[in-house]
Formats: sequence, C-alpha cells, structure tokens
Amino acid sequence: MADPKNLFALYTTAAGAGDLHHDSHSEAIASLPEQDVKTLAEDEEVLLKMQAKLFRYATEKSPPEWKERGTGVVKLLKHKQKGMIRLLMRRNRTLKVCANHCFIPMMELKPNAGNNRAWVWFTPADFADGCPKPEILAICFFNAHNAQKFKLMFDKCKEEVRKDLEGKGNTDGRDKVTEELEELSVKDEAKEEKKGEEKW
Repeated sequence: MADPKNLFALYTTAAGAGDLHHDSHSEAIASLPEQDVKTLAEDEEVLLKMQAKLFRYATEKSPPEWKERGTGVVKLLKHKQKGMIRLLMRRNRTLKVCANHCFIPMMELKPNAGNNRAWVWFTPADFADGCPKPEILAICFFNAHNAQKFKLMFDKCKEEVRKDLEGKGNTDGRDKVTEELEELSVKDEAKEEKKGEEKW
C-alpha cells in the first residue's frame, strides 16, 4: 500500500506547490438582473395550507391502480375579485403542480377504505398536467386532526361555491338564457317567412 505522505509529495511536485492554495473566487461572466417570478396566486387568499401526500387513480392501467402524485403543500385558494375557489398542490422540492382544480358543488370527500387520515374525491377537470382531465384523487395527511380540518374547509368551500352559483343563476344566468331563446325563435320565424315568400 502506498504511503500517504509520498502521495502528497508526488501531487505537490506534479501540480506545483503554489497551485494548492489558490483563490477560487472569480468574477461572473454575465450579470443577470433579478426577476419577479409570478405564481399566478398573487390575487388569491389562502384559506388552508398544510402538508399532505396526493395519489391519483390510474384508470388507464389494467387493472386500475393508485399512483402517487407527490408529497407537498396543499392549498385552498379564493380569488379576491372573482370569488372562485380552487385546490392547488405542489411537490415539495420541484414545486411541480400535482393538483389544480376549481371547486364545484358536486365534489364530495369520501373516506378512503376506513382510513381516518385520507380522503377521496372526483374532479371533472384537473389542470395539473396542463390540459383539463377528469381525475379521482386521494389525499393523505400526517394525522386525523389535519384530515378533519381539511374536510371541514373543503366542505365550507364547496358550500360557498354552491351559494355563489345559485345567486348568479337566479338573476344573470336565467335572463341571458331567456334572451338567447328569444333571439333563436325570432330568427326561426324570419326563416319561415322567407321560405313562404320564395314559394309564392
């Protein structure tokens, strides 16, 4: 076995004794200005924020199976002007989005096989992969207390969205549909009159 002292002597003579104690600091080749990175959540209020693990039910597999989507922070966010509420979750290290969908009244949390730390729900349009697609998602928390806290806020958000949609549906929505139906019937009558004139 080689003597470590001899190896060090060999290295210093080959590299030169002065090279061992050089300054590693060097000036940057180009200077890059600081950039403001937008998360697209600046106009949203955080209603809930906690650590969790997310899974998706992969129906494309045969047989279908649960696949882990990532561990990270799940947030329930409400838009300050529009009032829309969405669920957003990013992975811990990469910050990649693993869940991103708006609340709708039909969404319902169900217990996952009797586990008091996990919930399952269906969303018709999750945007985590960039394009909307229906997903069955499951979320698991560190303890039952966090899971219950998530469920209470989830149900509260869902109820708020339902009330908001009902309020809009009673005024603007019905009036717009009525106007569109009236326009259609007027156009149909005009077509019938024109056909009648052509026959004569």
